[in-house]
Amino acid sequence: MSPRRSPPEGKFRYRHPIEVRFADTDAMGHVNNATYLTYFEAARAGYYAALAGTPFGHGETGRRHTFLLAEARVVYRAPAFFGEPLVCECRAAWLSRSSFGLEYRVVAEGSVVAPRRVIADGDTVQVMIDHATARVVRMPADLAQLIERFEGRSIPAQLPSPLA
Repeated sequence: MSPRRSPPEGKFRYRHPIEVRFADTDAMGHVNNATYLTYFEAARAGYYAALAGTPFGHGETGRRHTFLLAEARVVYRAPAFFGEPLVCECRAAWLSRSSFGLEYRVVAEGSVVAPRRVIADGDTVQVMIDHATARVVRMPADLAQLIERFEGRSIPAQLPSPLA
């Protein structure tokens, strides 16, 4: 088991509001652990739409490539509850030849339900693939440029240490 790291700090360029639905909760009355991957997915789709100007799966006409989720990790920090307003923040963490990493932080903004706090955080690895061959391909330079322009900073070109 790897050491538990602190939640990611600093600014996240993209913030996706999440409404906790009753269906998101479990028998204990808090958000079910598997639901956080759905929150990450919603933030990832919103992030892509914000940087590309079009929702994922639209506007890529003529492109033979897309990206697929290859890995996901969630760290649970505090319970979230039905009716509590959350925000799932998303930012690029790193870029490589054929993949990129995204970081997420789920925050309760504070409400009558509970005070402001970090609920969960995590990261995902996305791998570029060619539709026709289903093979891994290089990340298009224009996508890397879009990500850096959206983030307003250079994105590290290598994977961070797993213990970072």
